[in-house]
Amino acid sequence: MGSELTGKERISRQLKHQSVDRIGAFESFWFQTQRKWAAQGKITEGESMSRHFGLDLAHNWTFNLKLDPEKADVILAENDETVTLLDGNGATLRQHKKHASTPEHVDYSVKEQKDWDAVKEQLQPTKNRIFFESYKAEKKRCEEDNRFFCWGGVNVFESMHPVCGHEYMLMGMALEPEWVADMANTYADLHINLMEILISEAGKPDGMYFFEDMGFKERPFMSPDMYCELIMPAHKKTIDFAHSHDIPVIMHSCGFIEPLLPYMVEAGIDCLQAMEIKAGMDLIRIHKNFGDKIALMGGLDARLVGNNDLPGIKKELEAKISAVKDNYGFILHTDHSIPESAEYESYKYFLETGRRLGTY
Repeated sequence: MGSELTGKERISRQLKHQSVDRIGAFESFWFQTQRKWAAQGKITEGESMSRHFGLDLAHNWTFNLKLDPEKADVILAENDETVTLLDGNGATLRQHKKHASTPEHVDYSVKEQKDWDAVKEQLQPTKNRIFFESYKAEKKRCEEDNRFFCWGGVNVFESMHPVCGHEYMLMGMALEPEWVADMANTYADLHINLMEILISEAGKPDGMYFFEDMGFKERPFMSPDMYCELIMPAHKKTIDFAHSHDIPVIMHSCGFIEPLLPYMVEAGIDCLQAMEIKAGMDLIRIHKNFGDKIALMGGLDARLVGNNDLPGIKKELEAKISAVKDNYGFILHTDHSIPESAEYESYKYFLETGRRLGTY
């Protein structure tokens, strides 16, 4: 294309596989990474990373889906290394203090259908679940910068397990599928009802960015049959709602979810994000099999940035970007997020090299 596009134009076009001047770019950063770079004077404390690096997209985490959205976490135990909390879902979680990690699942008050039946009525679409001010502020920043603005949050899979834990949820898929289907449908309805309130009062976003980690190393958490029976109907319901408002859907999933991908595409996703290499995902293969159906964001090894391996970054980008940018549907992002070990200059090199290689 002859002229430079705005970030909003670029991402909007790429989600439809329309021609652009260069591939769009987005990235996720650990908060420890941002804290380190701020301490080094590379960025300003609390600065928008999308604004600092001129990225094409930003999102805002907008909904509180806890059973009790007003309940503050209660500290049950604490030492130098960890803190154990009881949260608004009735879940007991142990978190590390000194590094970012998934909390240890200690206990849950919801473990089966009868427990769920006792609490599900708490999930009402009340306004105190919506962070209106932060949504409006990020939306305004994106409008000022001509950046593509996404509502950000979880879909049904990532809504259910904070209430009952992965173990009980996955056992429920096999032993009490009606319970899991009911949870998925309940959260789908809650999401839609909250989104209707949000759009009515604060305006619609340019896109929806769902976080839905459905896999681990070399395996999804469920079989394709279970996905189709229990999760896909709820996914389709939320995606259909987005599309009814002309809002495209980006879906993030860590882990190996390739066996589910044909059905996620059928459910209507417009873009898949992450494609985690260490879990077994492969950007080139996914582009070959699905790149004509959906846009792709990610699939570039974040470990190289975390290891500050500039020759490795260059080799990774050169090997992959030229192979996947052909139909305008690839957006620059690592396969996870930028860890604390990464130096500011290493990420900047990744971004600048990726943009250069992704110019049409």
